[in-house]
Amino acid sequence: MVKVLFFASLRARLGTAEHRLENFSGSVAELRNRLGELFPDWQAPLQAVDIQAAVNQEMAAATTQIGDGDEVAFFPPVTGG
Repeated sequence: MVKVLFFASLRARLGTAEHRLENFSGSVAELRNRLGELFPDWQAPLQAVDIQAAVNQEMAAATTQIGDGDEVAFFPPVTGG
């Protein structure tokens, strides 16, 4: 199982903070596509170019591989001041 977390404005837009996906292995890009297939309303927000990803609390590229037991977080750019 892969635990997927959504943060900040992305969480508000998707209407959930978390989703668990059984039997998934692949890249971050493939996970975005799979979630968009399962939940068509999520496709555009998850595919936005500014949405970042982390796998097991490490920044991740689109090609980063995900396996069973991993935690993936999607979030908009972080700003500070």
